[in-house]
Amino acid sequence: MLGKAVLLVALLAVAVGVYLLPSPIDPKPHVLKGPPPALEGPLAVNTRLQKGRRLFIGQLHGPESFTADQEGNVYTGTVDGKLWRIGRDDSLTLITQMGQAIPECGSSTDYEPVCGRPHGVRLDKHGQLIVGDSYLGLHSVNPQNGEKTLLLANSEGADGVPFAFLNGLEISSQTGTIYFTDSSRRWGRRHVKLEVIELNNLGRLLTYDPESGRVKVLLDALYMPNGIALSPDEDFLLLAETSIGRILRYWLKGPKAGTTEVVMDNMIGYPDNIRLSDHGTFLVGITTPRFRKLMPPFLDMIAPYPAVKRFLAKVIPLSWYDVLLPRHALVLELALDGRLLGSLQDPDGRLTRAVSDVFQHGGRTYLGSTDLPFLPVLELWDS
Repeated sequence: MLGKAVLLVALLAVAVGVYLLPSPIDPKPHVLKGPPPALEGPLAVNTRLQKGRRLFIGQLHGPESFTADQEGNVYTGTVDGKLWRIGRDDSLTLITQMGQAIPECGSSTDYEPVCGRPHGVRLDKHGQLIVGDSYLGLHSVNPQNGEKTLLLANSEGADGVPFAFLNGLEISSQTGTIYFTDSSRRWGRRHVKLEVIELNNLGRLLTYDPESGRVKVLLDALYMPNGIALSPDEDFLLLAETSIGRILRYWLKGPKAGTTEVVMDNMIGYPDNIRLSDHGTFLVGITTPRFRKLMPPFLDMIAPYPAVKRFLAKVIPLSWYDVLLPRHALVLELALDGRLLGSLQDPDGRLTRAVSDVFQHGGRTYLGSTDLPFLPVLELWDS
């Protein structure tokens, strides 16, 4: 009996200690629009994403975003802070390291603030790479010699608020304006799981004028704003709010200029980057599906309960949440008006299990990811 009493007291002491321990997150209750949509119609399960192959296994770790030049070279950045050029012959050339080149780069997210983590990557009209590094700010990089020029540091921020998590990036071909997102004013990329669990509207959509150096906030109070894509006429852009599974349209021109509307809500998964396809539609990479199988999705269940989320953030290591993620890759195709046209899926994770970006160039489709150690490609677009 004495032993049981001692054990009970010990367990009680541990429980009290955990309860009193401060939580790293400060969530607010959030009620989602409803259960995720059914896997039917345009979302019917298919294997269209399994018709590809993996390139650069063990060489490219987390190729997140892509752009291409007129010679057919493709550029991307990886979790170790490096920028790469992929030649038309599938050669791989290191362009530069965004931060410090130390041996630990890529071994742990703890080193990302030092090594850098390039997310949005685009080419401007001068042939320079514009890179949104999550930790180190906006840069212009010469793709030939790797020379870096800092345009806007995270510490500078906008309206007196520093950047914490630069993410999506797009450049106007008409004005040269750089559109970009800061996913959170609190959490950096290495704590993205805390950002998603916390589910607060701490992100912004911004612009940077490379001629004047002026930065401007277009939208505030966004839920983890992520990928952005300009329409063909650049009269609006689409923006993914990852943590609540929503896509917004922000009007840049016309009678609705400066206004926002919801294009897609209560999505089948959490959207990452949005890109224009080579046949005039939008392609949305789903970083994690949101499936309802035997029970509601985990994030759906805990969304309304801040106390539960505070407790989980205190006791569960961030890496453990990976076991809850379905290994089901998913890409959505949207019409310019936001209608869902179809999907490409890999329900078994044979080619890939998560998609951050869907970039079409030279007859090939490149599938990005945040941390997988290879680059999946489709040689043909299965329409």
